[in-house]
Order: sequence, then structure tokens, then C-alpha cells
Amino acid sequence: MSSHALRHGPTRSHALHHALTHLITPLLMCLGMGLAYMGAFVTPEPHHLPVAVVGSGPEAKVLAQSVKDKAGDALDVRTVATRAEALDLVKSRDVTGAYVPGAKAPELVVATAASDMGAMAVEKVFTPLAERQGAPLKVTDVATPVDDDPTGQGLFFLLVAVSIGSYASVAALGAAGGALPMRMRALLTLGVSVAVSAIGALLAGPVFHLAHHDLAGLWGMSWLYSASILFLGVGLHTFLKKWTTLTMMVLFVMLNFTSSGGLFRPELQNGFFGTLHAFWNGAGLVEGARSLLYFDGDGLARNVWTLVAWLLLGLVVMAVAAVRERAVAPAPASAAAPSAPSGTARTEHDDQEAEEEIEESVGV
Repeated sequence: MSSHALRHGPTRSHALHHALTHLITPLLMCLGMGLAYMGAFVTPEPHHLPVAVVGSGPEAKVLAQSVKDKAGDALDVRTVATRAEALDLVKSRDVTGAYVPGAKAPELVVATAASDMGAMAVEKVFTPLAERQGAPLKVTDVATPVDDDPTGQGLFFLLVAVSIGSYASVAALGAAGGALPMRMRALLTLGVSVAVSAIGALLAGPVFHLAHHDLAGLWGMSWLYSASILFLGVGLHTFLKKWTTLTMMVLFVMLNFTSSGGLFRPELQNGFFGTLHAFWNGAGLVEGARSLLYFDGDGLARNVWTLVAWLLLGLVVMAVAAVRERAVAPAPASAAAPSAPSGTARTEHDDQEAEEEIEESVGV
């Protein structure tokens, strides 16, 4: 074997191994994103979608039962005595729509600000009933999105912006800032969470006018959300290192965006994403923002507590990481030891790994 091959063979082999190793993460991301997004969004169908039929007599009960029999597990149908009670249920988002029978003007009450797709789903269910009565269906919307966000999906894209700013910053704080003590990283994390949430509030308010009021409250929830991701991610980086990016993508993109309710409410998804919606932090932000902006704060407290719980989880993980780093910290090297060259090599290697991790995080 020639000396040229001896010199370059191992180097090329190492470079190839290095490249193939770094391809694992994007390939797993491809698989995960496909499974998550297609599983959550490709076939939206009602699953126990809550609706109401107004009336207290036997005719209303028979009508409700006939709707339930025809729909099966797609709908959960209840009867309520009065239209006023139905309005309260729709406004509190306990039901997606309420049908008010009438010989001349049957009415469907919905709240498109809660879910435009949900309102369309219940309209599709009850329109044939009105047609059988020979009367057009009157649709009453008790909570409409602002004109600047006619589909009500702008809050989902706010979630996307704040999420990307948060989890992409984790790579910089965890990898590039890994040489800093945990206390300093915690202060940087706090500062970045303020900056990311402020950008989100700026976009939601003055730029795109998603929030016509209570912008300070929306910023506060965005900060809770961003801070929970950042503290959790920086803490996890101590244990996961280069796998932190993939983990953050799984937690706060694949499982988070799909279960947030920003595009489809959980009643239009399968049970897995519907279950996550009950306690995931993305759902806490989206539903909390809806409560604040469109439903007079109804349900706001529960969603804020969800965001607080995730923030506390992040602080706990960071505290555990700080203890771990102190426990494994190497003893100070002797001043006389000739360690400068190897230390320089390690620093260059760590910088390269940090740069690669940041590029992977931001690139996706």
C-alpha cells in the first residue's frame, strides 16, 4: 500500500463515518415529521365531537338520538332546554355547535374563533336536517376571529414562530455556551426567553394585528411558553449533547404543533393527539390565547397553569443538570502539566461540534 493511501485512507474513512453519523438526525426527523404531521392532519375526522340540540320535549330528544345513531362515535350529542343555555355552552367551548330546531328558521350556533374547522364540521352535520325541513339553515357565530385573522389560525403560526426561536436558541445556549457555568447559562436563557416572547408579541400585535387587545397578557403567556422550552432544553443538553436537537424537535414540533389545536381541535383528531392536547404546553399557549382574545378569559387560568407547570419542569431539569455538571467537573490541571496542545485540540473539537449542532437546529 502506498504512503499516500496510508496518509489519506484513515482520514477519509473518518470523514465518511462523521458524515454518515450526522445524517442519522435529519433522517429520523424526516420519519418523525412524516408520522406526526400525516397522522395528525391528513385525515381530520370527528371523534366524539360535542354538539347540542335545543329543546326539552320528546321531539328534541328523538332528534338528538337520531343524530347520534347516524353519527356513531363521531359525535357526542346532548340536549339543552333553552337557546340561552346552548349559547353559554358554545361560548365556554363545552360544545362545538348547538342546533336550534325550527319549522321556519332552524339555527346552528357556532364559535369559529374556537375552531373554524370544527364549525365547518358541525355545519356539515346539521345542514341536511334543515334541508329535510325545507328551510335554510341560519348559522349564528358567537365568537368570530378578527378581520386580520379570518381563519383564526394566526395563533398557530405565532406558536410556530415562538417555538422555533426557542428551540433553536437551545443549541446555541447548550452547545456554544457549554463552557459557561450553569448560572450564567440560566441568566442567558432568561434573557433569550424575554427576547423571543417579545418578538412574538410584536408580530401578534403591531405587525399582523392578531391581538387587538390584551397584548401584554399574550406576551406573558408567550414568555412562559418560551422559557419552559429554553430551560428544559438547556438542562437536557447536559445529558443528551448532540441528541438534544432531535429531542427538542420531537417534544416541541412533532408532538407539540400537532396537538396544539391550532389547525384542528382534538375532536377532529385521533385519541393520541387529543390526549396530548389536554396537557401539552403548545395547547396551553394556543387555547390560552383564544381564551384571552375571544372568550373573555373563560378557561384562561387552566391554560396558564399548564404553561407554569412546564416552566417548573424546565427549572427542575436545569437544576438537576447543574448538580450533574458539578459532580463530574474535572479537577484543575497542574500548572506544570504540558496540557495546552491537547486542551486546544479539545476546544477546537467542541467548537466544531457546537457549530454543527446549531446548524442542524436552525436548518430544520
